[in-house]
Amino acid sequence: MHQLRLFFIALQFFTRIPIPAWVGFEPDWLRQSSRYFPATGWVVGAVCASVYAAAAQLWPHVVAVVLSTIAGILLTGAFHEDGFADVCDGFGGGMTPERVLEIMKDSRVGAYGVIGILLMLALKLTLLISLPASIVVPALLLAHPLSRLASCSLIWLMQYARHEGKAKPLAQEMSNGEFFVACLTVLLPGAALLHFFPFSLYSLLLALCLLLLLTWRMARMFQRRIGGFTGDCLGATQQVAEVAIYLGLLAFQVA
Repeated sequence: MHQLRLFFIALQFFTRIPIPAWVGFEPDWLRQSSRYFPATGWVVGAVCASVYAAAAQLWPHVVAVVLSTIAGILLTGAFHEDGFADVCDGFGGGMTPERVLEIMKDSRVGAYGVIGILLMLALKLTLLISLPASIVVPALLLAHPLSRLASCSLIWLMQYARHEGKAKPLAQEMSNGEFFVACLTVLLPGAALLHFFPFSLYSLLLALCLLLLLTWRMARMFQRRIGGFTGDCLGATQQVAEVAIYLGLLAFQVA
């Protein structure tokens, strides 16, 4: 029951889905719920995939992809997209760690953020539109939890860079056991998904390699520039990791 509570708290924090009143809340539960951050990706991925599958019955593939993306943004409140835009602004315009953190905390969006999020969304939509229609649903189901596991790895391996912040209660140190639980919530359902929707082995391996490479590159940049990560860094990592997966899955689909 406690683990179910933690999952619901993670779901409430990372999405706009209402949770049952009996769940309750304790401050320490929020920190513990980080282990279920990737599990919320299955919910988001399932909603996006369902919207795509339903819309594809009525409209062209392109329209279904756009509607699916809109559904995901509405479901999460653009939580991760906002983090990506803030990271673009902060790391693009800040020269010192203090200035980077100050810019990321500013609610206004600058040129780096606008350009970054437009290019990110354009790339994501282009990749999903370019994927064969038959694998869009499993791609969405796989990419959302796996990209959130990439973000979770930052909590596990790095220190929080701010003295305060919305994500700080969630982003305290994650134990090896908690990260192992996070991995299980992705790998076990992911293995079942791949059994029913087998991707090209080369595409899947490339997707995993790109995921690891870009996650490592972003973590290295965060550590070098601000000495750790913030909630915005988690959102940015999720967005980049999601796109990395689509890039890999598409690579060997092109004739």
